[in-house]
Amino acid sequence: AAMDLFGDLRRMNKRQLYYQVLNFAMIVSSALMIWKGLIVVTGSESPIVVVLSGSMEPAFHRGDLLFLTNFHDDPIRAGEIVVFKVEGRDIPIVHRVIKVHEKGNGNIKFLTKGDNNEVDDRGLYKEGQNWLEKKDVVGRARGFLPYVGMVTIIMNDYPKFKYALLAVMGAYVLLKRES
Repeated sequence: AAMDLFGDLRRMNKRQLYYQVLNFAMIVSSALMIWKGLIVVTGSESPIVVVLSGSMEPAFHRGDLLFLTNFHDDPIRAGEIVVFKVEGRDIPIVHRVIKVHEKGNGNIKFLTKGDNNEVDDRGLYKEGQNWLEKKDVVGRARGFLPYVGMVTIIMNDYPKFKYALLAVMGAYVLLKRES
């Protein structure tokens, strides 16, 4: 199969090869533009996230794809599911707001907990932090697709699979001929 790939590349003339490379670049740049557009429309730095743990079962399962918005004018309410980032952790957390403290000046502090967890999230927050603020929120769950994100989880758990999949997709785009 690898020899066929190189044979196909050798048989292409330079113009065809440039065309395929440009085609690949267009696909990548289109995907980036769509992503940036979603960021602007939803107000969230990460408009789509994958649930990575079972802490929100039965509401959300591992591998569910969540669609987020983050409009700062919307007040945060108890019962709402938020995605938040904690200082010192790279991966955002998806949990439910269980308590909200609203001050007269508009400042809001709130506490979260995973539906499937025994205790609240204070142990997950940075040391000395007992409440989250609006600045910690990446987005709020507005919809989901069950298990669609399992591909992402598999690619993270098995990096060799990720590179093989990317190589196959790249080779397909580069070698695909217009009919």
